[in-house]
Amino acid sequence: MSTPLTALLDVLCLQFGERVLTSEIAREQHGSGESHLPPAWPDAVVLVKSTKEVSDVLAACTQYGVPAIPFGAGSSIEGQIHAPHGGISIDLSAMDAIVAVEADDMDCTVQCGVTRQALNEHLRATGLFFPVDLGAHATLGGMAATRASGTTTVRYGTMRDLVLGLTVVMPNGEIIKTGGRARKSSAGYDLTRLLIGSEGTLGIITELTLRLFGIPEAAQTAMCSFNTLEEATQTVVSALQCGLALNRIELADALQMKAINQYSNSELPEFPTIWIEITGSPATVRNDMDVFESLAEAARRFDRAESAEAASRLWRIRHDALYASRALRPGIKGISTDVCVPVSQLPACINAIQDVIASTSIQAPLVGHVGDGNFHLVLLYDPDNAKEAEEAHQINTHLVEMAIEMGGTCTGEHGVGMGKKAYMSKEHGAALDAMRQIKRALDPHNIMNPGKIFDL
Repeated sequence: MSTPLTALLDVLCLQFGERVLTSEIAREQHGSGESHLPPAWPDAVVLVKSTKEVSDVLAACTQYGVPAIPFGAGSSIEGQIHAPHGGISIDLSAMDAIVAVEADDMDCTVQCGVTRQALNEHLRATGLFFPVDLGAHATLGGMAATRASGTTTVRYGTMRDLVLGLTVVMPNGEIIKTGGRARKSSAGYDLTRLLIGSEGTLGIITELTLRLFGIPEAAQTAMCSFNTLEEATQTVVSALQCGLALNRIELADALQMKAINQYSNSELPEFPTIWIEITGSPATVRNDMDVFESLAEAARRFDRAESAEAASRLWRIRHDALYASRALRPGIKGISTDVCVPVSQLPACINAIQDVIASTSIQAPLVGHVGDGNFHLVLLYDPDNAKEAEEAHQINTHLVEMAIEMGGTCTGEHGVGMGKKAYMSKEHGAALDAMRQIKRALDPHNIMNPGKIFDL
C-alpha cells in the first residue's frame, strides 16, 4: 500500500536516481551530528546540487506532507540535523561553488555548502578574508542558519552582522532573494535577519552574500595564566573597557588546560588561561599588547608568541578544545553549554556555576569567547550512570536559568535545535508566540525541520 512517504520517494527517485539514499549508513550519518542527544534518522537522504533542485525537493515534500531537514556538514551540537519525525534530509554539501568575489566592494557570494576554510583559501591572493572563526568544520549556510559566531566576534561580530543577502527556498519551493550587496537599506522588512538563525525552520538558505575584510597588517598572540578564574575574568573585563584592538580574547579553566595538554601533547600551564590576539598596524599591536600585559598584572605567567607559526599552533589548540574535553573521558557523553551574558556579569556567572559544579561529581572543562560574554562548559557524564546524568542536566538547567536572569541567553552561537527548546519560553515570554505565528505563516504545513526551536 502506498503512503505519502513512499509516493514521495518514487517521485524523488525519478528525478535524482542514485542521489536518493536510503541505506542505514547514510541515514545514521544524517541524523546524528555532534550532539549529546539520541540520534533521530531521516527516512531518506537526497544529495542536491543546485537551488533549483532544492526547490524541487521542497515542493514535493510540501505536496506529500513529509518533513524536510537541511544538512550541511553535520557539525550541529543541538540536534538541528536530527529528524524526530522522519522525513527527507536534504544534503547541501555539494553546493560548494564560490559564485563571485567583488574585491573592490569587499563582498562575495557563495553557495551554502562552502566552508569558511575553503572561502578563505580562495580569497588568500586578494588580501581579503571572511572573519567568523569557529572550531567546527562548518558550512557557511549552516553557520548562517544557526547565527553562528566564533573567536573573532569581539572584533567583527557574528553571522548576523556579516551577511548582506540570501537566496532562500521557501517550504512551497518558491525561491526568494533577501537583502543585496548594499551595506545598508531601509527598504521593507529585514527578511535576511529573520532567516539568519531560523535553523531551517522557515526555508533553506542556498546562497549567501557576505562582507569581507582586509587581512590585518600585523598581529600578535599571547597567552597568560592566572591563579584563579576570577583574576582571569576581571582581566578580560578591564581589557574590553580600555578599547584595545582586540581581535580575539579567549578563556580556559585549569581542567580545560589539562585536557588540552593531554589531547595535543602540550606542556602548557594548567591554570586558568587567557589567549589574546591583537591586530592592526605594527605600532598599534605593540602598544596595545603592552597595555594588555600591564592590565594582566595578576598573571602568574605571560608569554607572547614569537612567530606566526607559534601563534597558529596556539589557536589550533584552542579550536580543538571541545575534542580535548571529550577525550578526558573517552566514550561518554558531554553536554556543551552555550550561555552568553552581558560582559559585566561574566565573572559572577562563571564563579557561581563553578561553585555548583564543585558540589557534584561532574567534570566540566570551561572554555569561551569571553570577549562577548559567551562561554562553554562540557558537562561530561556517563549516560548509564543515573546520578551523573541527572547532575549534568541539573547543572545545565541551573546555568541557563541564571544566565537568563542576568540578562543573557541560553545560546550564544550553537542555536536552539532540540536541545534548548525547553528554555525558549523563559527567555522570550510572549515573543515566542510571535515566532510561532511567523512559522505558521511561512510554513503552514510544518514540513521545515519540525521539532526545532519550539513545538507548534
